[in-house]
Amino acid sequence: MLISLSEIMTTKDKIKNYKVPIEIDKFNYQGVSYDISKKDPVEIIATNLGDKKVLIEGSTSISLGLFCGRCLKEIDYPLEIEFSKEVDFKLSEEERVQNLDEMNYIAGYNLDVDILINEEILIGFPMKLLCHEDCKGICKTCGTNLNKRTCDCDNTEYDPRMARIRDIFNNLKEV
Repeated sequence: MLISLSEIMTTKDKIKNYKVPIEIDKFNYQGVSYDISKKDPVEIIATNLGDKKVLIEGSTSISLGLFCGRCLKEIDYPLEIEFSKEVDFKLSEEERVQNLDEMNYIAGYNLDVDILINEEILIGFPMKLLCHEDCKGICKTCGTNLNKRTCDCDNTEYDPRMARIRDIFNNLKEV
């Protein structure tokens, strides 16, 4: 959803409130698409700071359908998003890139709320997510969810650096 910021650019200290729906239904990250199961409208406050600068503040809450990092169970992950961005409209796009200030959610005097929210989700995205702290995961051999039942697979992991010594002991058993 695009919001035109040109109407608040006319008067210094002018404040405008917006309540904008989130139009994206999926969040794409590293080739995987995650469903957005719950999304509240974004409440945005745009303030003209003068000298062609605008302060954009806002908040929303969403829920992503993610998967446990051990057992692959689907989890509803709530995410509270709050942001505060200062945009200087005097700078050209080249100057913003040179200052490492890449605001791809600003095009001209328009604010693209969906791109802004997508970037904020990316910032708050968890590195690893577990369904519960003592999740046992799945068996590497048969794929059984070890939280629900156990399996009889041999899951002994050997140190590959000790393979030669293991071979020596195995050869001695044969004699």
